[in-house]
Amino acid sequence: MESRIIRLTSAEISTLWTAYMNNSMASCVLSYFVEKAEDQEIKSVLEFALSVAKKNVNGAKVIFEGESYPIPKGFTEEDVNLKAKRLWADTLFLHYVDQMAKSGFAAYGMSVALSSRLDVREYFNDCLDLNQEINNKAKNIALSKGIHVRPPILSYPEKIDFVKEQSFLAGWFGDQKPLLASEIMHFFHNVQTNAIGKALIMGFSQVASSPDVRDYFKRGKEIAIKQIKVFHSILQNEDIPTPMTWDSEVMNSIEAPFSDKLMVYHIALLNIMGLGNYGMAISTSTRRDLIKEYMRLSGEIGLYAEDGANLMIKHGWMEEPPQAVDREKLSK
Repeated sequence: MESRIIRLTSAEISTLWTAYMNNSMASCVLSYFVEKAEDQEIKSVLEFALSVAKKNVNGAKVIFEGESYPIPKGFTEEDVNLKAKRLWADTLFLHYVDQMAKSGFAAYGMSVALSSRLDVREYFNDCLDLNQEINNKAKNIALSKGIHVRPPILSYPEKIDFVKEQSFLAGWFGDQKPLLASEIMHFFHNVQTNAIGKALIMGFSQVASSPDVRDYFKRGKEIAIKQIKVFHSILQNEDIPTPMTWDSEVMNSIEAPFSDKLMVYHIALLNIMGLGNYGMAISTSTRRDLIKEYMRLSGEIGLYAEDGANLMIKHGWMEEPPQAVDREKLSK
């Protein structure tokens, strides 16, 4: 009864719309991965993740239909070519699912917190539970195959201690304190997400049909390379091991498995995820030099994301997200 009386809030419309768009894209990507996967254990995770993406699309659609709210176009079978040659190796498929599930925790968790209506909260709680199941399945298989990349191990302290000097917050000049465990965690995670993004965009740059889209992807690859080098340099200066990249998982195919529209949207999504990750890293950093570095890198991603949005508008690919009514326009 509640859902029939109370209209959707701006937060609910926004998060449902985003969930529909992202899961419709994921359905296309995962259907191609399932078609090409040869390792049966990895394929089973991909099939489960695909079923979840389709379920999430349908769940959002049902709520929108109940409100007579326009269903987004999103992405369809027109945006994927299952017959295209293999563009990435099976291990990249598995790492991709693992990384996307990590981002799902933040997105769905926030969506639950911002939702008021019971049916919407139930939808996002279900999304969150299924996302956790995907994460567990992917991680367990990666561990069993010896390809799960663990964060660095730190020595245990002998006792608790307290900060005694203001220099704990320094970083630009003089002696620098060692990285905190939380700072290492974020550097490690950001290297991984950039490495996955780099492997994806390398493949996209090989198969994109539009010259301007291909150039955009090449530029994105260079940005990923630069940012990975920054994170590697900081970790190496602290004698902390750096995670691997997955460049070798990209095949030499030049046959596009996805439409240019889907690929540009996917990179836009990775840009949003990257900015969110950097924002979280800034919030837990205590060294000013690290905060400055993250802000510089965020600015670079922000400019790249803006160019991607302009590219989508140029080609007529950007679906207009929910927004407030323009009262001034209506009054004319």
